[in-house]
Amino acid sequence: MTAPGTGAAHRQSPDAPQYGAQQRTKLDFRFLLTAPWIFGFVVCILFAFACHHLAQWQIDRRIQVMNQINRVLENYDDAPVPFADAPVADFQADDEWTPVTLSGEYLVEDTLVVRNRPRAGRPGYEVLVPFKTEEGAVVVVDRGWLPIGNSPGRPDSIPAPAEGQQEIEVRLRPGEPTLDRDAPEGQVASIDLRQIGRVTGMEVADRAYGEMVSESNDPGERPRPLVQPTLDEGPHLSYALQWYLFALMGFGVWGYMAYTRARNDRDDLEDAAEAGDDAVIPAKHHPRRQRVKRRRSGRITDEEAEDALFD
Repeated sequence: MTAPGTGAAHRQSPDAPQYGAQQRTKLDFRFLLTAPWIFGFVVCILFAFACHHLAQWQIDRRIQVMNQINRVLENYDDAPVPFADAPVADFQADDEWTPVTLSGEYLVEDTLVVRNRPRAGRPGYEVLVPFKTEEGAVVVVDRGWLPIGNSPGRPDSIPAPAEGQQEIEVRLRPGEPTLDRDAPEGQVASIDLRQIGRVTGMEVADRAYGEMVSESNDPGERPRPLVQPTLDEGPHLSYALQWYLFALMGFGVWGYMAYTRARNDRDDLEDAAEAGDDAVIPAKHHPRRQRVKRRRSGRITDEEAEDALFD
């Protein structure tokens, strides 16, 4: 009969600590206080600051894109407002894409084209025509896009708007900054409204221009419609998270290298201890020898030599 407590259910688990087994030496991380490892940690901190700066840059870009998307969602499909109520003279960023109706006529003789307006990878131009409203104000209207022509530096032809009084619908856009580039006669480098006013010799609305939506008079041929604004916020958020992940990885690599160094040092010491006195101990683990003091005459006594030998 098996005595109580000595059956299989009461056998000692193989994972249980073996009493009498030699305990492993604790890892020694004192080397982290040496100059190379301190320098490595400082590098990790600087790298983390750089990653944080780049992540914030991506977050700021995402905020800008989200603001643009919100303006499109709020204004793009609204009912058009008459020019008298439109925020043309006091245009603000939140007014972008506001639909506006203008009554008047195009000033066809002052037509300009904007250079370097690529579309789907193709170079091209955009056609600008000043529109004089019944109220007397002149608003620059972007009528659409033209592909590059066979003649270098200009489109083959520019479709003209219908002449005479008409009503058009546009969406307001902010003027563009000045580009330090020359342009041939009849062309401009950007939709810089003040520069357009100087080129045409007219006082035009200099805070906003209109992207053409529709015209009451059919001109027959029109430039290609402008591309609708995108609602895609882009990869800015994922890029920001990636930069923060890189910052954490820098500290992770430093910590893993430190752990590997401490583990290897412990293994070297344990291997040397198991091999006995004849084992070769790595130089970094050698105990420092005590210096044997000599007499003033330079000779050592037998007692001093014996003490030094045992030390």
